[in-house]
Amino acid sequence: MFFKRISFLAVLSLCGIAAAFAPMEAEAQQLSFIRDAEIENTIRMYATPLFEQAGVDPAAVHIHLVEDKSINAFVAEGLNLFINTGLIMKTDNAGELIGVIAHECGHIAGGHLLRGADAIGKAQDISLAATLLGLAAAVASGRGDVGSAVMMGGNDSAVRNYLAFSRGIEASADTAALTFLDNLHMSSRGFLTFMEKLENQEMLSTSMQDPYVRTHPLTSDRIDEIRHHVETSPYSDVPVPPSYVEPHRRMVAKLYAFMNPPISTLMRYSEKDTSIEARYARAIAYYREPDLGHAVPLIDGLIAQRPNDPYFHELKGQMLFENGRATEAVPEYQKAVALLPGNALLEQELGQVEVETENPALLPEAQKVLKDSTASDPESAEAWRLLSIAYGRGGHDAQAEAALAEYSVLVGQWKDAIYHADKAAKGLKRGTPDELKLEDVRVQAEQGMAAQAAQRQN
Repeated sequence: MFFKRISFLAVLSLCGIAAAFAPMEAEAQQLSFIRDAEIENTIRMYATPLFEQAGVDPAAVHIHLVEDKSINAFVAEGLNLFINTGLIMKTDNAGELIGVIAHECGHIAGGHLLRGADAIGKAQDISLAATLLGLAAAVASGRGDVGSAVMMGGNDSAVRNYLAFSRGIEASADTAALTFLDNLHMSSRGFLTFMEKLENQEMLSTSMQDPYVRTHPLTSDRIDEIRHHVETSPYSDVPVPPSYVEPHRRMVAKLYAFMNPPISTLMRYSEKDTSIEARYARAIAYYREPDLGHAVPLIDGLIAQRPNDPYFHELKGQMLFENGRATEAVPEYQKAVALLPGNALLEQELGQVEVETENPALLPEAQKVLKDSTASDPESAEAWRLLSIAYGRGGHDAQAEAALAEYSVLVGQWKDAIYHADKAAKGLKRGTPDELKLEDVRVQAEQGMAAQAAQRQN
């Protein structure tokens, strides 16, 4: 189900990190995430060989889609790759997006997150020392302007030191990206064209620049190096794999259709355009009106053309479910899961629809697919919540309480987690895997409570 939004105040240590001293500490910002199986799988398809080139297990990298129309992408601690929806929509082809991902993989391979944290620490030390010296100078001279001058000079030094480091790691990530692409016999031309799009933004004021330009400072030398590589690489004219082309077009069309008014989508993807992605976009636009009279025939036509495409079945299921036709939506979600087995998000969606039909006959399957979903993606709080409901309606009270305990830990409700874990423990046989796992939940909740108490004291 597209556009499952999750919003919270994220405090992240980023690469690249904003090239201004004020936000050099961990960058705190309100992020809104979306979940979509098709888009996540498309990005993972592009990124997997690049993760391997960077020397990391692709399965260990978490891909996050940030709902933001501005251009940005970054990596954060814990092997997390964040990509703004705006960046995806601004790429003209798969090669441009692959180039950006290759650059971020260069940050991972270079260990820039750890080095960046160290550089920030040093910059902060310089700034703090300058502040203390400034205060001392002000007191000794009796003149505040003398103290201010010392502090400003120290801060300027901190900024210069950090910017020198930042330019260095950006150039290093570029070099790694170009190497990775050459190793894969892929063209770097898309990376160059994307960077050239951003080059003119360097002339804009900071407030008007896209975040990517602020967090990945561009220089003429960087773009010249990429351009030189494209001119000399034997792979510059190699087209992207054919299997990459349509997924990119569909991904852009899907994002555009969900993030813009339906009228804009219908103007951009007019009736004259009979391509897969155009019909896909129009189906979404009509469903959002809502006008199922036009939307359903469009998605049915796509399913007739591609009966084994799980995402078309998923979209039809979403159309029906969100218009009060949950029972009709179930077979579509079942087909989607059957065509893409093991996808945690599709399993979660099927389980949700089966639970919300309130049909007791569907509860056993809902419990199974939701349990499978939480096994594949144990950090999905929503899947645990739905699993608790499915178990509860089926009379499995202990399992329902255990799932609620998992949910409570994930959303930071520590006392609730311990309460539900205690209730679950009374109904679970000791020594079983479920009972042992519950002890882990309890430990996490107790640690969370302790950390919360320590923060309050500070």
